[in-house]
Amino acid sequence: MKLKLASQEYLDKAAALTKEEAERMFARMHGKLARKLEREKILSLEAVALQLQMEDEELQEWRQRWAEIEQREAVRSGKRT
Repeated sequence: MKLKLASQEYLDKAAALTKEEAERMFARMHGKLARKLEREKILSLEAVALQLQMEDEELQEWRQRWAEIEQREAVRSGKRT
């Protein structure tokens, strides 16, 4: 996984977080992102911005999968009646 650069939108969102909210973001970091932060290859603001961006992307993917599941269930329940 190659880390991409955080967009300005997510850098702005990260900068607006409280200290507690940023700490929660750090706690959820894993993998390559966490290692880069630990080795000081990226700034903490950039790391939080990337984490926010990744979580938003994962949420969008989850919502899409959930919509597909709901659609399949609607088709199945329509066949039963």
